[in-house]
Amino acid sequence: MQTQHTEVLVVGAGPTGLALAVDLARSGVDALVVERSGSLFPGSRGKGLQPRTLEVLDDLGVYEEIRAAGAPYPVGMVWQDGVRAGEHRMFDDVDPDEGAPYEGPWMVPQWRTQEILAARLAELGGRIAFGREVTGVEQDAEGVTAAFAEGASVRARYAVAADGGRSTLRRALGIGMTGETVDPGPMLVADLRITGLDRDNWHVFPPAGDAGFLAICPLAGTEDFQAVAQFPEGAAPDLSLDGIRAVVAARSHLAPGDVTQVRWASDFRPRAAMADRFRDGRVFLAGDSAHVHSPAGGQGLNTSIQDAYNLGWKLAAVLRGGARASLLDSYEEERLPVAAGMLGLSTRIHRGEARRGAATRQLGLGYRDCALAVEARTDLAEGALRAGDRAPDGIRGGVRLFEEFRGAHWTLLAVGDAAGPGRDLPDLSGLPGLAEVRTVRIPSYEAYGDGVFLVRPDGYVGWAGASTEGLASYAADLAG
Repeated sequence: MQTQHTEVLVVGAGPTGLALAVDLARSGVDALVVERSGSLFPGSRGKGLQPRTLEVLDDLGVYEEIRAAGAPYPVGMVWQDGVRAGEHRMFDDVDPDEGAPYEGPWMVPQWRTQEILAARLAELGGRIAFGREVTGVEQDAEGVTAAFAEGASVRARYAVAADGGRSTLRRALGIGMTGETVDPGPMLVADLRITGLDRDNWHVFPPAGDAGFLAICPLAGTEDFQAVAQFPEGAAPDLSLDGIRAVVAARSHLAPGDVTQVRWASDFRPRAAMADRFRDGRVFLAGDSAHVHSPAGGQGLNTSIQDAYNLGWKLAAVLRGGARASLLDSYEEERLPVAAGMLGLSTRIHRGEARRGAATRQLGLGYRDCALAVEARTDLAEGALRAGDRAPDGIRGGVRLFEEFRGAHWTLLAVGDAAGPGRDLPDLSGLPGLAEVRTVRIPSYEAYGDGVFLVRPDGYVGWAGASTEGLASYAADLAG
């Protein structure tokens, strides 16, 4: 049986793998997604998309579909003895900010997010091979060869493990996972059809006696509800229709028959764990294969999609743009500390030690202390935008910045005095490591201050200076 060939092998057709494949496909990189299951994941699981992730999905060309498929989170309603006892705000309010167009989390069931990303991938000519279970991987100086339970092996320049917390690829590489149990009690999560509850609230039933809490949330864009129930340590949740009916009836005012259908159900033990490293040679870990979160903070899926977004442009730059191969070293350097920070936040929220506030929106995350962030200005005021930060949106001089950033290119942005008449900006397009560069000039904008900013394809400032002095050196370094 002949070996199949591709440039990038993506193992796992979850949100991480699909987002990565879309990012690669739009840059013209041949990527094959393999999934051991026979279809996309059917459950709601990670249902909250944070503002930074919405920006990513906008850039990948699926925001309108995501918007149409979801809705804002409903207000929590606490029940006590069958009576509405009061509202509970799940998320802190956010003040409008022109630099951040998406103000709060957007609810879309995970299965729908995956469908939208898969459709976008097909539109770009990408491929998903279902029923393909990876059993092992070997690599050499030129590439990676993956073996499967059935069918031909696959040869690729690079491979990405996006196959979840029990990642076969990570285990095959011998990469350890270090972490802790966040809560010893198991949790049940299920997609249900229910009568007797309104769809305007996220219904919360506090613990009573030996029973843990029950939360039932209407899933936007569907007729389903997602139920989450906590159990004592050592319990084994019954995932059958009768078992779930019994839990709902025991912990709420609903009757067993009010649960009319179980569409998907699973149980898990909340834990926080992170891979000891995110790379082994030509194989990268992304998403749950690299870090596993408690779902309480709504950070797992979001951190995972942003792993893909960080890695995608770098793989494309090496494979298509003439960038030095060592550019790929920056993936672990940038994403590992971010994942560690978000793991800590998820755990604190699960334990009631932190709220779902500004940090959960992930807009403040950045890479200031990493090698790709070069700040050429001095004496910056506290709070000023710096190299390594996320580049804000905004409209100045008839130009909307996110419209200019959208796509797989770099953006050379001159702001204020640096954009004035007679200020020459170098033509960086076609340089190895940069490939396409779009030049944009805007009047003064407080979010940036005066200066020149080279914005990466993933929307972070790579280089910043008062003038273009030193910019050519930065660009040349990307080519090695």
